Amino acid sequence: MTTTQGPRQLTVGMGAGGLATADMVLNIGPQHPATHGVLRLRIVVDGERIVSAEPIIGYMHRGAEKLFEVRDYRQIVVLANRHDWLSAFSNELGVVIGVERMLGMEVPERAVWARTLLAELNRVLNHLMFLGSYPLELGAITPIFYAFREREELQAVMEEASGGRIHYMFNRVGGLKEDLPAGWLDRASQAVTAVRRRLPDLESLIVGNEILEARTRGVGVLTRETIEAYGVSGPIARASGLDVDLRRDEPYLAYGELFVDGGPGRVVTRTAGDCLSRLEVLLEQVHVSLDLSDACVERLRTLPQGPVNVKLPKVLKVPEGELYTATENPLGFNGYYLVSRGEKTPWRLKLRSASFNNVAVLAEVLPGNLLADMVAILGSTFFVVGDIDK
Repeated sequence: MTTTQGPRQLTVGMGAGGLATADMVLNIGPQHPATHGVLRLRIVVDGERIVSAEPIIGYMHRGAEKLFEVRDYRQIVVLANRHDWLSAFSNELGVVIGVERMLGMEVPERAVWARTLLAELNRVLNHLMFLGSYPLELGAITPIFYAFREREELQAVMEEASGGRIHYMFNRVGGLKEDLPAGWLDRASQAVTAVRRRLPDLESLIVGNEILEARTRGVGVLTRETIEAYGVSGPIARASGLDVDLRRDEPYLAYGELFVDGGPGRVVTRTAGDCLSRLEVLLEQVHVSLDLSDACVERLRTLPQGPVNVKLPKVLKVPEGELYTATENPLGFNGYYLVSRGEKTPWRLKLRSASFNNVAVLAEVLPGNLLADMVAILGSTFFVVGDIDK
């Protein structure tokens, strides 16, 4: 017998010993403070235990991939900037690098190192948001204040360089919009130093916290096999022992020099694959990105003054062909498959976003867990809904 009551659906049957039992269908979202946006989860529970879970997406779909096709290669950067609003600078990189590769264009060295620096500062900003919001979802309000203090420190230098706080629009095909402001490297270095010095304040609230560990250790375990089957990438994959990072494995920008033996770049991994491991990877990656930022600042100090972009023709056309370009975004692999027919607009530009795969795996990891652990698991997949829906 099935009874429908609004968003709930009761399936009544006879359990062991003749006791009546019921599976209940619950809708989590699409408007819910723990879903990072308008994501909906259709969950079937047997008592307090989750039987099945289905992520339902599309509430934020903006048709960005079709909009790419009617804008030229300068204009599409502003659209690519937005799907993961916490990783705007990194989103831009995939597009401009792909176009530059198809054009056979060599970007000035100053622009390469400046891009690398800004990408790592953007990575820290992304991770700090989740390091503050995830404990908040578990009931701890204090960490988010510390996380935002450090975000403001770094956002100030990002804003000074680009003019934007969230959507930077600083990349251009051929380099950057303009050179870094005079004295900016000193201010960026001071900001990185200040964040590194104060980071233990945030860590002390998270690391070793008995309540947080009780809610996350051994909860929401993702095996390496599941990670590979669903194409999960980024910090979530590395928390399950998948030692993959495109900055090291398929270097772009200046990462080939940074991820060498003895260099500041290293790949952070864990093996447990639970919620706590995913949080630990995120926290340690902040330290790595701060080290990478310092190395980029020092390299930029040694480079002579010069151009940060390539002069482009009034009408920019990309030669006919196709190319897939992937970068290591803060949340995982961010790929653009560009198909050109020699025009000033792409014939096709397909976006492979990290959050799409990272959320799809919820259907695999949530069943069998308690309903009370749903928010802990959901939050630990570190997704942005715009990155799912595109």
